[in-house]
Amino acid sequence: MKINPSGQKKESAANIDETPCAELSNDVASIKKDILRHLKCSLARDTTTAQLHDWWVATCLAIQDRSLDRFICTQAEHAKNNTRRVYYLSLEYLMGRLLRNNISNLGLMENATIALSELNLDIHKLLEEEVDMGLGNGGLGRLAACFLDSLATLDYPAIGYGIMYEFGLFRQSFDKQGHQMENADNWLHGGNPWPIRRPENSVKVPLYGVVEMAYNSCGNFSPRWFPAGALVGIPCDIPIVGYGTKTVNFLRLWESRASNDFDFKTFNEGSYIEAVQQKAVSETISKVLYPNDKTAIGKELRLVQQIFFVSCSLQDLIRRYKRSNKGWQDFPEKVAIQLNDTHPAIAIAELMRLFVDVECLSWDEAWNITRQIFGYTNHTLLPEALEKWSVPLFEKVLPRHLQIIYEINRRFMEDVDSHWPGDDSKKRALSIIEEGSVKMVRMAHLAAVASHAINGVAALHTQLLKESLFADFYELWPDRFQNKTNGITPRRWLRGCNFLLSTAIDRKIGPDWTRDLDKLRQLEKWADNPDFQREFMGIKHANKVHLAGLIKSLCDVEVSPDALFDVQIKRLHEYKRQHLNLLHIITLYRRLLNNPSLEVVPRVFVFGAKAAPGYDLARDIIYAINAVANRINNDARIQGKLKIAFLPDYRVTLAEQIIPAADISEQISTAGKEASGTGNMKLALNGSLTIGTLDGANVEIREEVGDDNIFIFGLNVEEVRELWARGYNPYDYYNQDEELKAVVDWLSSGYFTPEEPNAFISIVRSILDYGDPFLVMADYRSYVEAQERVDAAYRDKARWARMAILNTARVGKFSSDRTIHEYAKDIWKLKALPVSV
Repeated sequence: MKINPSGQKKESAANIDETPCAELSNDVASIKKDILRHLKCSLARDTTTAQLHDWWVATCLAIQDRSLDRFICTQAEHAKNNTRRVYYLSLEYLMGRLLRNNISNLGLMENATIALSELNLDIHKLLEEEVDMGLGNGGLGRLAACFLDSLATLDYPAIGYGIMYEFGLFRQSFDKQGHQMENADNWLHGGNPWPIRRPENSVKVPLYGVVEMAYNSCGNFSPRWFPAGALVGIPCDIPIVGYGTKTVNFLRLWESRASNDFDFKTFNEGSYIEAVQQKAVSETISKVLYPNDKTAIGKELRLVQQIFFVSCSLQDLIRRYKRSNKGWQDFPEKVAIQLNDTHPAIAIAELMRLFVDVECLSWDEAWNITRQIFGYTNHTLLPEALEKWSVPLFEKVLPRHLQIIYEINRRFMEDVDSHWPGDDSKKRALSIIEEGSVKMVRMAHLAAVASHAINGVAALHTQLLKESLFADFYELWPDRFQNKTNGITPRRWLRGCNFLLSTAIDRKIGPDWTRDLDKLRQLEKWADNPDFQREFMGIKHANKVHLAGLIKSLCDVEVSPDALFDVQIKRLHEYKRQHLNLLHIITLYRRLLNNPSLEVVPRVFVFGAKAAPGYDLARDIIYAINAVANRINNDARIQGKLKIAFLPDYRVTLAEQIIPAADISEQISTAGKEASGTGNMKLALNGSLTIGTLDGANVEIREEVGDDNIFIFGLNVEEVRELWARGYNPYDYYNQDEELKAVVDWLSSGYFTPEEPNAFISIVRSILDYGDPFLVMADYRSYVEAQERVDAAYRDKARWARMAILNTARVGKFSSDRTIHEYAKDIWKLKALPVSV
């Protein structure tokens, strides 16, 4: 110890660095003490004035204290080892709630429950106080969240990067008729204790302006960007706690601010609104997840959002690299960047700009580094979903980046010409710039050109990428293409959401499956055991009782937990074919009305989905489901044999309550359209049987669970191709299938919406007059027959229980831990670094 002039003892920096990491005590008394301390010192409350929300915040802070101990140790360990990291760039992270997840991953569930009980608090009621984070929307965002969990659990050094949205996508409700209504998802309204704001690490992002030839900061005469404005990005860190380990990584989210918040001179001149105008405009960048891009202003905002978050992230990781390294020769050894779809692809041009314009690297040196560090994950087979930006918009917002993209493309076209001399058709197919009346920048092509690895997210998806969407790129660079089948974290999607089932599994095979999901295979030996079958299905019934209560609360619909629960929960899109499900429901309804004595297994059809505000047909499908539900749910003639519940505001927390109760999992997309899907994995893991097409990961689920434990229907990819090649006419199916014709005509008749007879004409036209692009008519009969097989199987209770148990036992492959191990080994070349506390 050193003595300072005042005589007080002072620890040296060396001694501080050598101090081993230590954790707070995790016994019941310590947790209870820290909750009370935060209630008083952080919230200025006492036990008599505190509301439930105050107790929730205090509990979050007490748990956060324990994760921050590990977080600090983790970052110190990474810095000490100057480790290689993966930086995961994603425009969305569908995180859900964190308190239960963090308590569980820290191994504190039992002690935290007791501590709260001693404070006269019910942990279940306390957990309900948390609002889902509004940082994501669909499967892509939920996948990113699962990956973060697995990266920390497996001790891989990683940082996630994204945007700190003030508002989520939207909060969904339905009006009296059943139309979707959108309201602001102000998820931060009541505050959130998890993000740690770090203004000292803020960065500037230039925008707009012009590019001129001038001397740069290195004294070279070269293009120089003179931006017309700039944004400031302020980082907010959310610790990501690993399960059964000491590693705590983090998700860094960027909040946008104006470079000059307040024009004091303008304010003093009396122009009060103008004085803060720049601040208001700048803060819109991180205001909303996925602004509507139907308008020119919306498109511009989306592009600015993307450059904002990638520029902030790249500047941040460069700062991190420079802290421990000199020169650029080691950059590819220390940095791996993964692009989660095309949204972050502008990072390629931005990194080149930072290297060439700011760090003064030569083009060849900069490009050599860039090509070594980027990996690109594709998430769609729909060409229209691949992001493109008009050249005029790019030139307005990012003039220097457009120059860089043109130069990348020029050099790439030279490579193409050397590979296929004189083949202009190949150049047109592969070019980053799409020619047309308005030139477009194809972001997927930019990602493909600059990435050393390109991966799909299911075996079939990757195969189709090679054969169709990226066929020319695959022909040019076959070694770059890989498959990385998606996965889900079992910590949230079984142990977290299905306490009863996870506890039963622990009793049979122990708890190690939580970190090694393949261990669930040990359950197979109990699949035919009558006692375990009764226990398994009893748990399913208890979960259905809970969901029935939720349905009553949210939809005011009484359903029986003895019915078969048929579940379709996913983003509303035509290719996911919620309207095919609807046609089957109407078919059953019609059969029951025409034959009241018909024996069918009673069913509850559960839907959860949001339609993008600008996607009119998807909104009409939601309206149709709700209108049909209103008729069926109130028709005494069918004696409650069919019920429909469309649960509003589908999100992670709702999924966690629906999935454990599901009997049937609807995975009915048109073959060749769904990249993978992860809802199929979550549902199967919880003992739900899949009815689905051979699309996405359904193919691999069938391989794992066996043909006898899944209900497959419909055209496969090859048959879809052959049908389109022959010339598909949906009217052929409509005219040849009397029942199908009757059902479609009934839907369009106005029977379900007498006050609005033509309400569903858009749906009928899409499947008849507009060519039925997703083959609803072609797959209808096969789907109905598959549902009849479901009905027959459910009547045999022992058979159904066996099938359900085997689904849970055999889907260990679909753990996100397996997926992350594969990324780390094959793409990121990343080694685990366990942390000692």
